[in-house]
Amino acid sequence: MVWLEALFAFVAVAAALAMRPWRGVGPGGPPWPWLAWAAVLPVMWGADRYAESAVAQPLSGACLLMLMMGWPLAVLALLPVALVTALAGDLGAQAGIERLVWLGLVPATLAMGLGAALRRWLPQHLFVYILGRGFFATAIAGALAGTLAALLHPTPGGLGDDDLALARWLAAWGDAWLAGILVAIFVAFRPEWLATYTDRLYLPKS
Repeated sequence: MVWLEALFAFVAVAAALAMRPWRGVGPGGPPWPWLAWAAVLPVMWGADRYAESAVAQPLSGACLLMLMMGWPLAVLALLPVALVTALAGDLGAQAGIERLVWLGLVPATLAMGLGAALRRWLPQHLFVYILGRGFFATAIAGALAGTLAALLHPTPGGLGDDDLALARWLAAWGDAWLAGILVAIFVAFRPEWLATYTDRLYLPKS
């Protein structure tokens, strides 16, 4: 399984590099909230290790990072996040790759796909972006990623399958509430911090 995860990570990173997303970053560099959120992610990803409790499921945060940076740049930013998480949590390479894929790349990619579907099938309205992409897409992407990870990896010691499923479901909704609140704040006060948002598309035409 680790080889399949490594292959998925390689393909995602190669696709992100091919898009050369750094060209969209202004001469002053990326906005500081992008860097601040990426710096917080290792703390979230290693929550179970720091708490020494398997039931303390990590939050992803990758969907919000994708909304802030766009998918290609977020994919590249998730690499150092996984490296710091692995080093700080003493996880080892295999566990580091697993967290990169299931806490980072998979939910970010699913959220991107769900966001594209929302843009295609729902009205391009401010609240569709906030609730649809910020909240519901984050919740669905996190829940799907957690479920797939649980199906493909053994349940941690001391937890039953039902306990793990509930913990990951709750973590996905916690992640969604956090992302939804921050997206609403950013849209209202600092829309330039969201690379996936533009007033031209989502504000009602007068």
